[in-house]
Amino acid sequence: MGALSITGIKPGSTSLKLTAGKITKTVPITVLSRNLLSYGPAEGNGLTATVNTDGSLHVTGTAARQWKGLMWTFPCPVQGTVILRDPTFIAGVSTSVKFLDAKGHQLVGQVTSGGNAVAIPAGTVSLRFEILSSEATPTAKDGDLRVQLESGDTAHEWMRPDNTSLRGGGVN
Repeated sequence: MGALSITGIKPGSTSLKLTAGKITKTVPITVLSRNLLSYGPAEGNGLTATVNTDGSLHVTGTAARQWKGLMWTFPCPVQGTVILRDPTFIAGVSTSVKFLDAKGHQLVGQVTSGGNAVAIPAGTVSLRFEILSSEATPTAKDGDLRVQLESGDTAHEWMRPDNTSLRGGGVN
């Protein structure tokens, strides 16, 4: 038996019409974003994030100190290799995704924007997306971020994630 692979350009609902001989069947299809991140409004450590209409994040404020900022934790949607890219960025701000086990403890490794693709460690249950100040003395920020986590080792054009309503908070 063969396999069928469908790649959608825009997330949403559609249908696929299949015909075999005299039998035709219409199958509903849900196209998901290739952007695996989940995020939404967040506030903490001097920073605030809101979601723009296009699904990007607007970040404002001054971080309390270096390596402090915002985070969102969500179930890991894939296994294998992932890559993180931010085609738009804010100077002095770092983005990363960390791997968490079933108890919420961080596993070895993380994927950073601009870095290489990383294999998701065995035992990963959740991901923690972080936006942190990378400045020794944080300065005021006011800008938009388009960050994308996707399966594989090739980054594609930014796409709005499926979930932009996940509440976030400050990194401890």
